[in-house]
Amino acid sequence: MENPQALGFAHFLQNADGVATAIFAAMVIMSLVTWYLILAKSFVAWRLRRRSKQFLDMFWNADSLDRVARHLDEHHPEEPFSHLTYHALVATRHHQKHRGERLDDAGSASDFLTRSMRRVIDEETASLESGLTFLASVGSTAPFVGLFGTVWGIYHALTAIGMAGSASLDKVAGPVGEALIMTGIGLAVALPAVLGYNFLVRGNRVLLARLDSFAHDLFAFLSTGSRLVDGAEVTAIGGHSPRAVNGGH
Repeated sequence: MENPQALGFAHFLQNADGVATAIFAAMVIMSLVTWYLILAKSFVAWRLRRRSKQFLDMFWNADSLDRVARHLDEHHPEEPFSHLTYHALVATRHHQKHRGERLDDAGSASDFLTRSMRRVIDEETASLESGLTFLASVGSTAPFVGLFGTVWGIYHALTAIGMAGSASLDKVAGPVGEALIMTGIGLAVALPAVLGYNFLVRGNRVLLARLDSFAHDLFAFLSTGSRLVDGAEVTAIGGHSPRAVNGGH
C-alpha cells in the first residue's frame, strides 16, 4: 500500500508523463500571461483615464481651439481624446490647404473630417482591445485543457492499477484524486482570465462611449468653424505632416 503522505501535488508532478507535464506547463504559461495582461492593461487604463481627464479639463476650459492647438503643439497626444483632437485639427487644415488634389481629399470638408476622426477612433479601439482575445481564449479553453489532463491521468492510473492486479479503494482513490488536480488548475487559470476580460471590456466600452460623444462635439466645433486657428500651417500642430491623418503616428 502506498504511503498516503506521499500522495499529493508534488507526487503527481514527479510521476507525470510527458503529456501531463506539457499540459501543466501550458497552463502555467497561460496563467502568467493572463496575469501580466490583466495588470498591464489595468495600469494603462488607469493612466489613460487620468490623462484624459486632464486634457478634457483643459479642452473645455480653453477660450478657443487656438489655445487647444498650442497645447497639443507643446504636449504630444498621449491618450485617445488628445489624439483625436490633434488629428481632427490636422485634417481640417489639410483639407483647406489641399482640397481636391488627391482622391483621399475628395468630398466636402465635413466628409474628410468624418473619415479622419473615424480612422482615429478605429485605431484607438484596436489598441484598447489588444490582448483581450487571449484572455477570452484562456477563459474558455483552460477548463477543458485541465479536464483533458485529468482524463489522461485517470487513464494512466487505472491502467497501472489493472496491471498491478489490485483494485482496492486505497489503490484507486489516490491516483484518481491526483489526476483531479489538473481540473482544479484549469479552473484556477480560467477564472482570473474571465473576470479580467469582463473588467477590461467594460472599462473599454465606457471609454469608447465617452470618446464617441466627445467626437460629436469636436466635429460640431470644427465643421462650423468655431474659433479655429487662423493662418497656421498644418504642420504647425505637433510638427507632423498631413499624412498623419491617414493613420501615421
